[in-house]
Amino acid sequence: MGSTFGSVFRIATWGESHGGGIGVVVDGCPPRLPLGVEDLQRDLDRRRPGQSHLTTQRDEADQAEILSGVFEGRTLGSPIAVLVRNADARPEAYEHLKEVYRPSHADFSYQAKYGIRNWQGGGRASARETVGRVAAGAIARRLLAEVCGVEVVAWVSRVHNLGSDVNPATVTSDAVDAHPTRCPDPQAAGAIETAIEAARGDGNSLGGIVTCVARGMPTGLGDPVFDRLEADLAKAMLSLPAVKGFDIGSGFDAVAMTGREHNDPFVPGDDGPTTGSNRSGGVQGGISNGADVIFRVAFKPTATITSAQETVDTDNQAVTLEARGRHDPCVLPRAVPMVEAMALLVLADHWLRQRMVEVLAD
Repeated sequence: MGSTFGSVFRIATWGESHGGGIGVVVDGCPPRLPLGVEDLQRDLDRRRPGQSHLTTQRDEADQAEILSGVFEGRTLGSPIAVLVRNADARPEAYEHLKEVYRPSHADFSYQAKYGIRNWQGGGRASARETVGRVAAGAIARRLLAEVCGVEVVAWVSRVHNLGSDVNPATVTSDAVDAHPTRCPDPQAAGAIETAIEAARGDGNSLGGIVTCVARGMPTGLGDPVFDRLEADLAKAMLSLPAVKGFDIGSGFDAVAMTGREHNDPFVPGDDGPTTGSNRSGGVQGGISNGADVIFRVAFKPTATITSAQETVDTDNQAVTLEARGRHDPCVLPRAVPMVEAMALLVLADHWLRQRMVEVLAD
C-alpha cells in the first residue's frame, strides 16, 4: 500500500480515521532548521474538523506531538516523527455500514483489492489520513521559508457554479482565512456559504476548485521527462481524497488559444530574463522558470450524503442507504491546507534535489 511520498524530502504517513491516532515520519529534512510544534499547529488547526458551521462537527483539537528528530528547537537531520491522537473517534457510528458498500466511496474497490477493509469511517481511505500530510507540509513550509523564501497560498476559487476572481499575485493567507469558506472574495464567499448550508439542509453536497500559487520561486526546480515539476504536483494533488482534476497555468483553456496567444514572451528583468505573461504557470519544459507557479485542483462533491441512495450490500443484494454521521457537505474549505501541504512537499523535495545537482556541478 502506497503510504510514502517524495524522493529526498520523504514522508511516510500512517493511521486510520477511527483508530488511536494519525501520524507521519519525515525523513530528509536538513539539520539545524528552527522548528517547533507551533509551526505545525497553525496548518493543522486550519485542516481540523469542527472549525466552523460549514464542516463536519467531529470535535478534534488535532494537537501535534513531535516524538523525534527535533532537539532544543532545531531539527537534528534524523527522521522527524509526528503524532496526532484521535480524541473524538466514534467507530460505532459506522456499524450500519459494516455490510454495505457506500456509493462513490472506496468500500467496494478496497475490499476487492485487499479482501478486507476497515468499515469504521473508511480507515486509510478517509480524508482524516491527510493530518499526516498537513503536518509534514508545515515542516516543508518552514524549510522553504528559511532557505529560499517560497510562499505557498491556496484558496477556494469555486464551489459548484459559484466562482470568484482574485489576483493570484496578491491574495494573502489572512484574506483566505477571513471567511469560513476560505474564499478571499467577500461577495463570492457569502454566496458560497449560503449554497453549502442549503446543500447540507437538502441532504446533499457540493464540489469545487481550489487554486494555489507558489510565489518567490527559484528557477531550475524540476526535471525533463518523468520528473517534471508539474507532473509531481499533479501526482501530489491527485493523491488527495476527492480530487478529480488538476491543471496548471492556462490548463485546459489553452486548447482554445493559438500559439501566438498562448506563448509567454521573455522580457529583460532585474535578475535576468522573465516572462511578460504566465500562461505556462511558472513551469516550462518541466522546470520552474522563476515565475509564480499557479495551478488549480478540482474536488468532487462529498460522497457521503444523508439523502437515500441505492447501493448493494456485501452479499450483492440491492439495498437503500441513508448515511448517518458527521460529514462535510463540501470539502473545499478544509481542502485548502491539504493542497498547500502537498505543494510544499513537492517544492521542498525538488529544492533539495536541485541542491544536490548544484553540489555535484561544483
